Amino acid sequence: MRAKPLFLALLLAASPAAFAQTVANSAPQPVAIVDSIPPARDIDYPGVIKIAVDASDVARGIFRTTQTIPVSGPGPLTLLYPKWLPGNHSPSGAIDKLAGLVVKANGQPLRWMRDPVDVYAFTIDVPQGVTSLEVSFQFLSPTSGNQGRTVMTPDMLNLQWNAVTLYPAGYFVRRIPVEASVIYPKGWKSATALETDGPAGDTVRYKQVSYETLVDSPIFAGRYNRVEQLAPGVRLNIFADKPEQLAATPEQLALHRNLATQAIKLFGAQHYDHYDFLFALSDNQGGIGLEHQRSSENGVDPEYFTDWDASVVDRDLLPHEYTHSWNGKYRRGADLWTPDYRMPMRDSLLWVYEGQTQFWGNVLAARSGLVPKEDALASLAMDAALYDTRPGRQWRPLIDTTNDPTISQRRPKPWTSWQRSEDYYVEGQLVWLDVDSLIRERSGGKRSLDDFARAFFGVNDRDWGQLTYTFDDVVATLNKVEPYDWASFLKARLYDVRDRAPLDWLARGGYRLTYVEEPTNYWERSEASRDVVDLSYSLGLVVNSEAMATGVVWDGPAFNAGITVGSTLVAVDGRSYSDDTLKSAIKAAKTSKQPIHLLVEQDDLYRDIAINWTEGLRYPKLERIGKGPSTLDALLAPKK
Repeated sequence: MRAKPLFLALLLAASPAAFAQTVANSAPQPVAIVDSIPPARDIDYPGVIKIAVDASDVARGIFRTTQTIPVSGPGPLTLLYPKWLPGNHSPSGAIDKLAGLVVKANGQPLRWMRDPVDVYAFTIDVPQGVTSLEVSFQFLSPTSGNQGRTVMTPDMLNLQWNAVTLYPAGYFVRRIPVEASVIYPKGWKSATALETDGPAGDTVRYKQVSYETLVDSPIFAGRYNRVEQLAPGVRLNIFADKPEQLAATPEQLALHRNLATQAIKLFGAQHYDHYDFLFALSDNQGGIGLEHQRSSENGVDPEYFTDWDASVVDRDLLPHEYTHSWNGKYRRGADLWTPDYRMPMRDSLLWVYEGQTQFWGNVLAARSGLVPKEDALASLAMDAALYDTRPGRQWRPLIDTTNDPTISQRRPKPWTSWQRSEDYYVEGQLVWLDVDSLIRERSGGKRSLDDFARAFFGVNDRDWGQLTYTFDDVVATLNKVEPYDWASFLKARLYDVRDRAPLDWLARGGYRLTYVEEPTNYWERSEASRDVVDLSYSLGLVVNSEAMATGVVWDGPAFNAGITVGSTLVAVDGRSYSDDTLKSAIKAAKTSKQPIHLLVEQDDLYRDIAINWTEGLRYPKLERIGKGPSTLDALLAPKK
């Protein structure tokens, strides 16, 4: 026999079997994870849960909750804090802000144990003879920006029931009846989709609903408010930091009434018994846009009405959240719907839920006149340019971004253009623009995505439950509107890695995407709203008012020169940094063909960076081509 080479002998000696025989390190086995929390069942909960929330401590931002929870006998009972939140599409319940939990029976404290795996679950051993538990705790809302979104200020508050309540495990939340009340600061007004049993001083009691409906019915309350009727059963409840900020003009309110009119004409059916826009104009309470079946939470800058021109970038918010009553709350992806707030959500159909809502939100903003057509086109130009040049398209398909609510939960990213984010919103919109333009082209203008909206979302008038759907249901409805291989069409745009964004709707619609040296009005308003100068299509750089880079495009000129998010621009071509100085240098380099020199500070390191960019300032814009009818113009026109 031939002798084995030395390296082979050593390899055999190091094999796993040999390693196990020669090493005597300890080698434990894992302790099994046992899920003792009962799964949700579609049965009635035995009794009505009473919930009392004291929301009067606005100086310290503390909500105090007391719940009386009926129990049917002795033994373990698990109470859950909502974890997977509808509209957030993620396990984002603020369990870290629950404090002071005390559980009593017949006046005596009981021991509770938090589940070591599911920290949102608390189990109590209910003694013999006990018929109800008294549960009390506080929700300590953020008091500074680094703690999360501010929901309570001296002038207004946003109460979300999922933040201030626990519920019993083992039941579909739609089968758990609750009665709730809230103590508000003296003299405040409140708004919610819940019906009241009438106020008693500063306490408002609400009629009995299911726990599902309660969680889906948040509250805005405040010192200064105004209520406007937009349509039968549709109210706009406005709250502001100061009374003068409530000064909406008749013309402005008429545009908001147009929104309700155009939405109802579009979808046909309405999936609410009444609908309440909860609308906060505030610098102090955190901004929000969150959908519910019969209401929505909306927060914008306080000058929404009083600086109307500047607020144009915020005026698609109400149309977007209103659309969700039909798309997302009533029609919902089958794998996203869950019977309680513990079962994980699966977000595979968010390109419909959010993508088509982004589409209809912008369309309804234009059709109602909330966003003038010129600004609507400029907004679409920004969206088209952003996703047509997003380098992350090279490796990550659109469908994978539907996992982002769970992966990152909107935490900041160093290289968003490469990592991608929740692109199913805006790139999803671009897919639906393609669908609409193709239907219009194939049908000779006789049909459009309006027909899909009415057939898919506009069914079962006044049903405000949930009607789930699958990918195949979407395809089937599209085929009823216009026969085509929609399954292949959609899968190619969702699952394939594609270098360019879906922009065929531009040529079909009679437009093309161009880049010009002067920004559109909408671009300038967007920069002002974000407090940045946006040079994404020249240097590949976004700079905030502190001269810090807040966005750097992967593989763009700034990236290739070594600038990262967090870098501070100190000087441009030897002169102190200013936005105008940087723009002037970009313009000058187009003629001189010389590099732009930036002095950049990061941590305690200063670097002189040369950026080779000679194409000047570039801003996206849609340019009309041809003289025939435009399907894009038709899409944005109001319904008669």
